This record gives sequence, structure tokens and C-alpha cells, in this order.
Amino acid sequence: MNITLDLTADIIDIRDIIERFEELENLIEGEGCEDTCAEYKLELSNLSLIIKSLENLGGDEEWRGKWYPVTLIRDSYFQTYAQELAEDIGAVKDDAQWPYTCIDWEHAARELQYDYSSVDIDGVTYWTR
Repeated sequence: MNITLDLTADIIDIRDIIERFEELENLIEGEGCEDTCAEYKLELSNLSLIIKSLENLGGDEEWRGKWYPVTLIRDSYFQTYAQELAEDIGAVKDDAQWPYTCIDWEHAARELQYDYSSVDIDGVTYWTR
């Protein structure tokens, strides 16, 4: 299968991390990984650390008896995420006019972050709820 993860993406789905983790476990336990086992084991170890940091933060994804947040939002993308969320829930209309076009999205994103927790993944801050 060989799932590729981008751990620098604007949005990361925990289910993709879990799927890759399980894939690596199977590859390591299986036969024929002599040339790549060290690489797989390193990646598995890194994913294990990420999963552990997200363990029991709440969320909607249960895996191996623990609960995980599904969505991780990169800090540098959070303002865009806040704006898209506001549009998706109908707080801002597609054909918005003044004063809705004057929203301070940086401030709105900071306010939204009060409902989120931050987590560090390879030196990058992500927000999750």
C-alpha cells in the first residue's frame, strides 16, 4: 500500500497517521523488509511519539482504547482555517458586504484558539480540538 504522510501539511488527519503506523507495523512484522526495516522502524518511532502526544486529548477517533482529535491545524494556517470555518457554518455569507468584509481575521483566529489545544509535531505547532 505505502501511505505517504506530509507531517508539514496545513491540516493533518489523525486517521492518516494511524493508518501509516499500522502499515509500518505490518511491514516490520512481515518478511522481506531487510533493506528498509531500519528506515521503517525510525518512521514508526516518530509516529509513535506523535500519537502519544495526542493521546487522550479528546476527540472523535478511538484507536487502541485511546481517544484522539481527528484534525490537526498548523499554526501558520489557523487564521485561514478560522475564516473558512466561519464561512462554512454560515457566519459569513459568500456575498458578504460591509461590515463583514472588515473582520479582523487575525483577532478572530486568536479567539477561536481558546477552544483548541496546541501540540508540537517535529517542531511545528498544530492546533486541535
